[in-house]
Amino acid sequence: MMRKLLLGVVVVLVVLIIVAVIVMGFFLGTIVKTGMETAGPKITQVSIKVDAVNLSLLTGSARVKGLVVGNPEGYKTLQAISVGSAAVGVNPFSVLSDKIVVRSVRVEAAEITFEGGLGGNNLSKIMDNVNAIAKSGGPASTNTTARAGNEPGRRIEVDDFLITGAIVHVSLPDMGGKEMTLPLPDIHLTNLGKGNAGITATDLTRRVLGAITTATVKVVASATTDIGQGAGKAVGEGMNKIIPSIGGLIKKSTN
Repeated sequence: MMRKLLLGVVVVLVVLIIVAVIVMGFFLGTIVKTGMETAGPKITQVSIKVDAVNLSLLTGSARVKGLVVGNPEGYKTLQAISVGSAAVGVNPFSVLSDKIVVRSVRVEAAEITFEGGLGGNNLSKIMDNVNAIAKSGGPASTNTTARAGNEPGRRIEVDDFLITGAIVHVSLPDMGGKEMTLPLPDIHLTNLGKGNAGITATDLTRRVLGAITTATVKVVASATTDIGQGAGKAVGEGMNKIIPSIGGLIKKSTN
């Protein structure tokens, strides 16, 4: 009788622990979502919206749904980057530690918008914002973002970051409003923040956005060069204005 009672108590405790972990994962997902929407704009100086972050501590998996990175003021397109869904593998034991260890991030079918010309473009402007924040040591106001993974002293490690199947919507005013959609090669980053120190959310943003920007402008430069060779005089003159600014953007994003 006593043995059955003890077994029943153990079963109840296990069930309660599992429920607690599930509930904690739900609230942590909400905290991460809030952190992304609060700290993200302070780093990029553009709006960032997330539909939901679902986190399971039992499996160490997470999914970010409906991520949208807005454009800087003055640009007509609706957004710079949109991601329908991203799968994330997390070391569950690191979630409440000083360094969150992300085993993998896989982003599929992202949509990137490149808008601009001689006077600059949306991606270069966002990169300028991130670089300025990085040089200043990060957004000071994130000191109040407790346990959201973004405050000073809280570091991040990402072992494997893959962006696959992305496309680029290109809007080039200097080419008479020419628009096109181009495939983007896979972007694969590894060992971000490896080691005890890790990296900050600002540094991680800079690395990932820099890789996206570099890949994007290379694709745009190649496509616009091809167009310019077979185009008329007006478009060709527009191309002569665009290509130097694209080259400068590639150099800036890789620094």
